[in-house]
Amino acid sequence: MFTGLIEEIGEIVAIDPVADSLRLTIAGPLVTSDATHGASIAVSGVCLTVIEQGATPDGRGTFAADVMAQSLRMSALGDLGVGSPVNLERAVRVDTRLGGHIVQGHVDGTAALISTTPAEAWRVLRFSLSPELAPLLVDKGSVTLSGVSLTVSAISEPEATDAWFEVSLIPETLVATTLGALAPGDRVNVETDILARHVARMLRLGVGPAAPTTTTEGPHA
Repeated sequence: MFTGLIEEIGEIVAIDPVADSLRLTIAGPLVTSDATHGASIAVSGVCLTVIEQGATPDGRGTFAADVMAQSLRMSALGDLGVGSPVNLERAVRVDTRLGGHIVQGHVDGTAALISTTPAEAWRVLRFSLSPELAPLLVDKGSVTLSGVSLTVSAISEPEATDAWFEVSLIPETLVATTLGALAPGDRVNVETDILARHVARMLRLGVGPAAPTTTTEGPHA
């Protein structure tokens, strides 16, 4: 489990094909400082497992993780190349304040940046919204983009032909994550709120509040 508060921007230093998956080697001095074999680290929002540790020639700690085919299909990790920056976060500790929201690192899909609108002290990013994810996002609700916990600041109407949603980024988020360097067309990993996913599943199964029972019996003595 994660919080969506990015600890550092890491760098892809190697990509090795392994059957139908990829093995990524990622430099991240902070997240590797106490990492152990089997530890979970969110890489741009995708929960990966540490299988090897090492260091770059300049002394930066690295970890290797396998990305299976399912994760490649559901995320934008396949877009990365050697040298690509990635957002990194270690799994949350039970004694840590939950500053963002509950993030599992289980990506639901991707969204492409449509436009960027600068404001006086922040930047508004508008992303495409697929029909599959549209029911799971709501204005002022939580969303995770490439591992960053954010709030939906605006969303298109349900009947819109080209659906979209927006997030507003403060200067700290722009410099402390990879979101500040996005250009139109770039894809981000999207994880919707876990509560929204549960509600959507219940509705598909027809599960809802039980109807109130009625009785025709008279008052009891």
